[in-house]
Order: sequence, then C-alpha cells, then structure tokens
Amino acid sequence: MLQASEYKAQDYLAWLHDVKDFRFVEKRKQIKWSAKTVLLVFVGLMLLISIASSGLWLIIATNLPFRHVLGAAIIILSPILLSYLILAPLTIIQLLVQKPIEFVIIYFAKKKLAEHHGVKIAIAGSYGKTSMREILKTVLSEDKEVAAPPHSYNTPLGISKFIKTLRGNEEVLIFELGEYYPGDVKRLCKLINPDIGIITGINEAHLQKFKTIEKTVQTIYELADFLGDKPLYVNGESILARDHARPNHIMYSREGVNSWRMENAHSDLSGTSFVMEKNNVPMEIRSSLLGLHQIGPLALSADLARRLGSTPSHIRAGTLKTKPFDHRLAPSVDRNGVTTLDDSYNGNPDGVKAVIAFLASLNGRRFYVTPGLVEMGSKKEEVHREIGRELARAQIEKVVLVKNSVTPFIEEGLYEEKYEGEVIWFDEALKSFAALPRITVKGDIVLLQNDWPDQYI
Repeated sequence: MLQASEYKAQDYLAWLHDVKDFRFVEKRKQIKWSAKTVLLVFVGLMLLISIASSGLWLIIATNLPFRHVLGAAIIILSPILLSYLILAPLTIIQLLVQKPIEFVIIYFAKKKLAEHHGVKIAIAGSYGKTSMREILKTVLSEDKEVAAPPHSYNTPLGISKFIKTLRGNEEVLIFELGEYYPGDVKRLCKLINPDIGIITGINEAHLQKFKTIEKTVQTIYELADFLGDKPLYVNGESILARDHARPNHIMYSREGVNSWRMENAHSDLSGTSFVMEKNNVPMEIRSSLLGLHQIGPLALSADLARRLGSTPSHIRAGTLKTKPFDHRLAPSVDRNGVTTLDDSYNGNPDGVKAVIAFLASLNGRRFYVTPGLVEMGSKKEEVHREIGRELARAQIEKVVLVKNSVTPFIEEGLYEEKYEGEVIWFDEALKSFAALPRITVKGDIVLLQNDWPDQYI
C-alpha cells in the first residue's frame, strides 16, 4: 500500500487508519519490484525480525513484571508496529537517496527543455487533462511534430524522464500537470515554462487532499498566474473554472470558442459531429469520441491548431482520427450483442454527469455500474446523492452498486428522485463484472463508471 500511495506517508497513514481487515487490502494490483521496493522489503523484514526478537528477549532474558504478557503482545503486534515503523527507513531513503537523485534528473531536464524551441502547452484541471492531451496530440500531429509524456506522467520526475527522450526537432510539446497539493502546478510551470495553457475544469476531485475547494481553485489557477498575458483556454462549462477566469482568458465550451460558434451538434455510439462557424465560414468536425461534452475539447483543439498555423483540411483530418481512449468512455460490443462503455478511469463529478447524460440519450436497456468516486472529502455524501438523483432523472433502468462507504448515498439519491428502476448490489466490483453476462441480453448498454484503487477498498 505504500507503493499504491506513491510512497507518500500522509496518504499511506490515511489508508492505514481507515483499513478494517488486513486480510483483504490487496485484490488486483501487483507489486512493482523497483530497487526502492526491494530495499524497503528487506529493511521491513529486518525490522519485523528485530521487533519479534525484542519481545522474545523480554520473555527470556529479563525479570520484569508481566514480561510474558508484554513480550507476547510485542510478538503478536509486530506486523502492526512494522506498518508504522517502516516510515522511518522510507524517510531516510527519500532524504538521502531519492531526493538528491531526483534533483539532478529534474535540473538537467529543465536545462534541456529551456533550450528546446518547440511550443510548450500545459494542461491543468481537476479532470479531463489526459483526454485533452490526447485530443490535442492527435489533431496537431496531422501537420506537425508533436510529443507528449505517455500514460500519467504528470509529476516533476515523470515529466523529466520524458524530456530526456526528446530529440529536439519537435514543434509542439504537450504537458499534463498533476495537482494533488498546493504549489504542485507552480512547480511544474517552473520546470516547463509553458507558452500556452489550458484549464479543463475544476471540481471536487482530490478534495480529500486539498481539504477545501478554494485551495483546489488556487492551485489549478497557479497556471494562470505563471502565464500572465500568454494565451490560456478555460472550460466555460465548469462553473468554478469559469467564475475565476480573467478578461484575457479564452473561454471554450460546446457553444463556442474564440468567436467560433457551434452548430448541428450530434453524438451517438458511432461518434460525435458538429460544425464550427466563424465569419460565415463553416468547418465540419467529426470524431469517434462519444458524448456532447467532447465538443468543447475538440473545438479548442481546432482553434489552437489554427493559432499554430494548421489549415482547415489538416484540422478536419486530425479530428477525424480522434477516438475513445482506454477506459475513458471506450465502447465495445461482445458476441452476445451487449455494448459496454468502459469509463472506469473517469472519477470526477462533472465527468459522471456528462456520461449519464450521454447514456440517457441512447436507445436500449441501460445499466450503470459503479463503486462511486474517491477523494471527495467532506463533499462525498453530497456528490454521491446527486449522482443518484441524476440517474433517476435520466431514467436509467438498472443501477449496479458495489458496496462500500459511499454507494449507500447513491441509493438514497435515487429514491429521493422517486427512482422506478432496479438497484442491484454486489459485495465486490469483480463479482459485479462476473455477473453482468448473466443479467444482460442483446441490445443492452452497460456503462462501467470509475474504479476504486486497492488503497480505497
């Protein structure tokens, strides 16, 4: 769980405090045996032996009162004691080994990037960063050399490792800025020194770490503070992002972007299409991405591409190549004719609302499968009740809930809105997945919404 918590003591201790049964703390993930992990396991074993030996020594070699009880207690509780004591060698490793190595890696990465002549685009926000990065990369790659970090490389070290791979001939570099604590975005901006910025939206995602929504806003808007008068696109469909935008910021939404106006928008299981119109000149956009909420990011990509000199034909060709990303509203149809929409990487309230709206627009019997959202902090009850209400208003026929601390709130929200469909409960997500083939038939549509990492189970 230290590894699952990215070796952050604060997050690990929060998990340790919440766990109720240590027999069931790891269900799906496997340990990645890095040098750091091997060293910690070795030190942990030595600590465990030392703790147990001290209890045995207390029993055998001392004459203290109650030595048998105390010694036995130390031996029995040694795994619990280890779970806390392991933080001591972890801190030493981080301070004496990890931090100096990371400092050198980041220093040379920053130096190399400062000499790079490509346009640097930075993306910040509570949600939608990876999707925006991939849409931009696909559209701009139609006529330019574009590079972006893979996967979720959005920390100083991850981005620095990516910078090391650059050849120097890239025309555009796209960076996703991870934010978990105040100051994170500012630190990444100092590393990247972006020319253009995008704020994809702000909501309760990671509220458990930020504690207040105000800190979330301040942290994400560190990108705006750094950019100053440089171009910054802001998602106008996100209330918090829109309300904190400044006069020089460029708003984008499914309604328009930078004087472009959207018309004839349509989305179904085959994809999304719309027309961008500016100065009576139309530009038709088609994409395999699903949902009307994708219009804003697609339109932004088109406008930014024009800013960087791409022609309308290149933009149309680029957007046509955009398609659903793994685990982000990615569709598939099994041999029984059941359509599955895998949205298991979508774990934020705005994304959930958009996906429920898309699911409601589809024909067929709809299943909504979820364990709920994590890191909602003090807003967890409010957020999950609203999800329930949204599902009821959308008249989704089957709601499949995985038992945990938040899904009862979804059920309460369902019945607050007089839900008339069926609620199906499962003890574990894996059991719900295994049961779906037995309870679905041809023509059904199954949405898999979010996935709880092991440290939250």
